Amino acid sequence: MLKRLKEYLDQHKIKYQTITHSTAYTAQEIAGKAHIPGKDLAKVVMISIDDEVAMAVLPASHLADLSRIKEVTGAHHVELTHESDYKDLFDESEPGAMAPFGNLYGLRVFVATALTEDEYIVFNAGTHQELVRLSYRDYEALVKPQVFSFSIKEQRGKSGNIREA
Repeated sequence: MLKRLKEYLDQHKIKYQTITHSTAYTAQEIAGKAHIPGKDLAKVVMISIDDEVAMAVLPASHLADLSRIKEVTGAHHVELTHESDYKDLFDESEPGAMAPFGNLYGLRVFVATALTEDEYIVFNAGTHQELVRLSYRDYEALVKPQVFSFSIKEQRGKSGNIREA
């Protein structure tokens, strides 16, 4: 687990559980190896909103609707961000395994309403072998994300992180 994340959770006396699994890279693969339904695993999609890097957090089994994010934020331009634009921010984290705590890095965090429907949130802990599970209520209190509906349940046969309108 990321040192920064562990210290932050411990400092705020947050109860959490770590889940170790064999190496997996995609959110759906992680969900399968950890025996967690895709709708219960949160994935991070890094986006650029008018040239500002931000985190979109949504269920692993969903796609991010970038046009919806653009509409809600009032941005002129929203797109997936290139790893080179943010990799230096997450120096402790393996690429693609960032924990959804953008607040620890000065980033805005958007959470899909679908994730608020469960009691717990499960997410990558900075590696491709470890997850963290904690109450969604604690997560929201710490991160203070902007919550709105921007995720679309992925259709069978389609994959990816975005749907542009």
